[in-house]
Amino acid sequence: MPKFTIFYFNGQQYSTTFSMTITDLINYFGYKSVLFVIEYNNYICNQSEWNKIQINENDKIELITIVGGG
Repeated sequence: MPKFTIFYFNGQQYSTTFSMTITDLINYFGYKSVLFVIEYNNYICNQSEWNKIQINENDKIELITIVGGG
């Protein structure tokens, strides 16, 4: 029986049986990594680290959109 990893993305619970990085997650949902940052377990992480960070049990990932205005 496969092991499920439960994690939270933008406040919603998800589960996977696959090993995933943050880059994999962003690509799966089809986001373009131009105008947002990722908060991973309450820390802002650099985009250069996204492909190195494996999503683990109970991780909390938030996509924070950058909005301009004046």
